[in-house]
Amino acid sequence: MHVGSREVVLKLRDQILRINGYEVVSTVNLQEAPGLLEQHHCDLVLVDVEGQGRVAQAERLCAEVRSRRPQQKVAFVCNYLISIDSDCPDEIIEAEFNPVAFVDGVKQMLE
Repeated sequence: MHVGSREVVLKLRDQILRINGYEVVSTVNLQEAPGLLEQHHCDLVLVDVEGQGRVAQAERLCAEVRSRRPQQKVAFVCNYLISIDSDCPDEIIEAEFNPVAFVDGVKQMLE
């Protein structure tokens, strides 16, 4: 399952996963995700954590998923350093989206 924060990025990542042989159920609605998980077998839940407040929302979703399926693999996905909710970094350095690294990360999670 892929839970995105923006429709355009969700569609792009879904297409990349499908091209690489993965079946994908996706949504941009965090509240919809637990219900979709009940309807579908998902080897991995990918949650996009980009955007203000998104890390905390993703953490709540992860806790809900784990309460329903304790063994469920969950990964947070981001294109660049997520630090909006942190006072620690001196700078946010953006990185370009790397489809190969994205697919490699999914493969590693599923091994």
